Amino acid sequence: MAGSILGESMDIHGGGFDLRFPHHDNELAQSEAFFDNNHWVRYFLHTGHLTIAGCKMSKSLKNFITIKDALSKHSARQLRLAFLMHSWKDTLDYSSNTMESAIQYERFLNEFFLNVKDILRASADITGQFEKWEGPEMELNQSFYERKAAVHEALCDNIDTRIALEEMRSLVGQSNTYIAGRKSAKFAPNRMLLETIAKYLTDMLKIFGAIEGTQSIGFPVGGDQQNVDLESTVLPYLKVLSDFREGVRKIAREQRVSEVLQLCDEVRDDTLPELGVRLEDHEGLPTVVKLVDRETLLKEKEEKRKVEEEKRRKKEEALKKKQEQERARLAKMKVPPSEMFLLETEKYSVFDDTGFPTHDVEGKEISKAQIKKLRKLYEAQEKLHKEYLETIQNGS
Repeated sequence: MAGSILGESMDIHGGGFDLRFPHHDNELAQSEAFFDNNHWVRYFLHTGHLTIAGCKMSKSLKNFITIKDALSKHSARQLRLAFLMHSWKDTLDYSSNTMESAIQYERFLNEFFLNVKDILRASADITGQFEKWEGPEMELNQSFYERKAAVHEALCDNIDTRIALEEMRSLVGQSNTYIAGRKSAKFAPNRMLLETIAKYLTDMLKIFGAIEGTQSIGFPVGGDQQNVDLESTVLPYLKVLSDFREGVRKIAREQRVSEVLQLCDEVRDDTLPELGVRLEDHEGLPTVVKLVDRETLLKEKEEKRKVEEEKRRKKEEALKKKQEQERARLAKMKVPPSEMFLLETEKYSVFDDTGFPTHDVEGKEISKAQIKKLRKLYEAQEKLHKEYLETIQNGS
């Protein structure tokens, strides 16, 4: 069939690496004999296998998952990122760990895009849009060109998307460090530089098929077609709400009205996430407004609740353990040193007038070395019991 359609030669022939021999070798032998040439296929692309939790995907082994099932658990973008984060020629293991890595990568990029959008929305006059470049900007710009070159080099080297995505991750990390540094120094980050970086990353993700739609920066929100309209329509109103809330919080803090502060927190933590809106409060800086997928926010909220619940549980366990240790210590303090060894009849058989053991359970005299160890325990108990008696006398 390939010969009938493509003729005596083709540039690229794909297939799994398990088909290299004898399947593709036989194809070459038959076709080159038929066409009387030695270039029926110029390049073979042999892809790695897809395994499920470390095992070969096979219907006979009942170890497979349909695309429909996979999409019910993860988005198409997350699946594409999982594939992109591995070399096409290597085995890809579809597992919870693999998908968690893809989800974390998606979240990492999305937070960067949202932060850049927030910076670009900040009001600036015409001169503020062309800020002076200083050391941090020069350094980030140099890194930007280096990372771009590294991405290009990786793709030229056998379409190595894994390295390309790692270089993109590095660029985002450096950009985040730059943003944090400028904000901590009370300087506005360079809008043009960050916009250029964000657009580059978005374009690369579009090439990889991880972003669909016409938006210039970031992932779509609320569907590919309505993303631009949704952001341009809703965000101005959200900005008004955010500024009003920040003004209310400022007055409430000054007048120490905790009930109002609590209501402001409820709007941020409970009400707006249900609408796909995240507010991020930063001390001394304007509140950041982010339009995020509702399901993502609700999942984050649930994860946060679980983390808080786990912290509360561990705190209660630590308190309980501390109380038990205190009770055990108090019980030990109550025992006079003259009685501490008397109950250990499985170890000792003879005691002196102070309750100190002199012979072991077999009636043998205790060695000097053992007596020295027991004497230290005895003296420590004397100190503990004395502390207990002083506590009783003081009525505490």
